[in-house]
Amino acid sequence: MKASEIHELSQEDLAGKLKDARAELFNLRFQMATSQLDNTARVKQVKKDIARILTEMRARELSA
Repeated sequence: MKASEIHELSQEDLAGKLKDARAELFNLRFQMATSQLDNTARVKQVKKDIARILTEMRARELSA
């Protein structure tokens, strides 16, 4: 997910995306632990998406 896409989302959508991303990260970690994960780069990508969403949520909080 790109930062420009995140800027366009509403606060409720951001919260939903954050919940989904954290659930996906949990599942990826579980797959990695059981040696079932094929694309290990996806973990890093999901972590960055979570950070982007949290950054946007914090920026909106400070501007309000």
